[in-house]
Amino acid sequence: MKIKEIISVLEEMAPLAYAEDFDNVGLLVGNQETEATGILVCHDALENVVDEAIAKKCNLIVCFHPIVFSGLKKITGKNYVERVVIKALKNDIAIYAVHTALDNHQEGVNKIFCEALGLVKTKILIPKPNFIRKLVTYTIPENAEEVRNALFDAGAGNIGNYENCSFNSKGIGTYMGNEHSNPEIGSRFEFVEGDEIKIEVTFEKHLESKILKALFSKHVYEEVAYEIYELQNAHQNIGLGMIGELKTPMTEKDFLLFVKEKMQADGIRHSQFTEKPIKKVAVLGGSGSFAIKNAIVAGADAFLTADLKYHNFYETENQMILADIGHFESERYTKNYIVDYLRKKILNFAIILSEENTNPVKYL
Repeated sequence: MKIKEIISVLEEMAPLAYAEDFDNVGLLVGNQETEATGILVCHDALENVVDEAIAKKCNLIVCFHPIVFSGLKKITGKNYVERVVIKALKNDIAIYAVHTALDNHQEGVNKIFCEALGLVKTKILIPKPNFIRKLVTYTIPENAEEVRNALFDAGAGNIGNYENCSFNSKGIGTYMGNEHSNPEIGSRFEFVEGDEIKIEVTFEKHLESKILKALFSKHVYEEVAYEIYELQNAHQNIGLGMIGELKTPMTEKDFLLFVKEKMQADGIRHSQFTEKPIKKVAVLGGSGSFAIKNAIVAGADAFLTADLKYHNFYETENQMILADIGHFESERYTKNYIVDYLRKKILNFAIILSEENTNPVKYL
């Protein structure tokens, strides 16, 4: 099995199009044409993890955080990033990162976070904007079903919990071909007026080339008339953070002790207690101070995230409890999820969970 075949599976789990624009995801080091010997899954691809991959005969490291985040102008080994890249290249080890591609997935980082806490009725906290496109096309009634089915098979027409969604309306189409035309109906220079079906479907923007390929392959017209629009609708199943509910309300203190145990946090920094029970909980794995207002608007009683600064704790205005449980801690179960996913998709292949703890933050 080549690395590129494993990448296809990883992109099914966490499509790269879901990643934030600032991020650096996908294959960071290595050649996708290389034959894979084993996969080591980790949180951070550090030097000790590369050593672990060498020892365990794995030539592909799948990490959550990208080891190469901003551009490298030199690779001299002067810092930990450059040393990792050098060691990986010397030992023919590829490195692939998922990061916000998995953060934004409805089954990804924040769903894993919610499940660790037993939250129910979960939904995306900040749905991803400007991610939905709309295709409008026209064809003869006899061709409409074939075109629709091809578009559905390519991924169009998915809205929330529903598939194969489209809107179809009848109308009259007109055209007249020139000397270079080869019309399906009528002849050159003939003015044609006939029944047509207008088909409208929505799709995720990264599927556009696939959608158009399907359209052109099944459409009977020589020149396919179509339009694509960018919609302002937020994608309800893609985005950052999640909000859900505890099955049974807890006091604030009991809730934080519960979180500390479930997320194996050595310490939790939190805002002033509101003296209200905790029922509705928002979570955002990693750095989530930007989502404080979103959590308040969503009616959260508590918001769990990481990397909060002093003044962030004032922003709650005593409307909810804000807690910093640690960056690594908020994402700690992600690598387990990746391993489980890969083992279900790739059978009889070495897929290993890294034993290295790469959390850089220590507590006295």
